[in-house]
Amino acid sequence: MLSAQQLETYITQNLACDYIKVLGDDGTHFEAVIVSPEFVGKTMIKQHQLVYAALGDRMRAEIHALSMRTLTPEAWLKLQGGN
Repeated sequence: MLSAQQLETYITQNLACDYIKVLGDDGTHFEAVIVSPEFVGKTMIKQHQLVYAALGDRMRAEIHALSMRTLTPEAWLKLQGGN
């Protein structure tokens, strides 16, 4: 069974992340917040495609559902109350 921590590791191995937090305890359904400089200038769909690409075949085999919120570092900073 896949853990949230393993999923975080899979993503960070293939995608530069300034911040990542994955939640989920049933082994197949997960929620993630992912902040990456690679998202800059990309649409939300392209951002999600980068995450799916980072997961590769695991997305089809091990993960049943992944709900994600993708943010650029600048958007994350604003969300955190920074400038």
